[in-house]
Amino acid sequence: MTENELSTIVIGLAIDVHNVLGPGLLESAYKECLYYKLIKTGLFAEKEKPMPLVFEEVKLECGYRIDLLVNNKLVIEIKSVEALNDIHLAQTLTYMKLGNYKLGLLLNFNVVRLKDGIKRVVNGL
Repeated sequence: MTENELSTIVIGLAIDVHNVLGPGLLESAYKECLYYKLIKTGLFAEKEKPMPLVFEEVKLECGYRIDLLVNNKLVIEIKSVEALNDIHLAQTLTYMKLGNYKLGLLLNFNVVRLKDGIKRVVNGL
């Protein structure tokens, strides 16, 4: 399955989660519910996937963690904030670059319609 196909499925599942929970909860609640839906759908997903930083050929554990990684291809960064800003985008891109991933989804669940809180992030590699 391609990154684009995965992203379509994940967006649909995220909308399902948002329709049930609505805005205003903690990021961790949305992450757990989306993770549950991903597993239930039969996709492989990892929560809080550690992302080491490689510096001068040394792997450094700096505490970077991807919220959700789907099928070892798609980075999902979950937020519950008033508005997405450049630092959220930079964080998602950093994870994508560190792991050499092509596509990410930055999802802000603290919106009336989740459609307004979705940002696709492409890594030019």
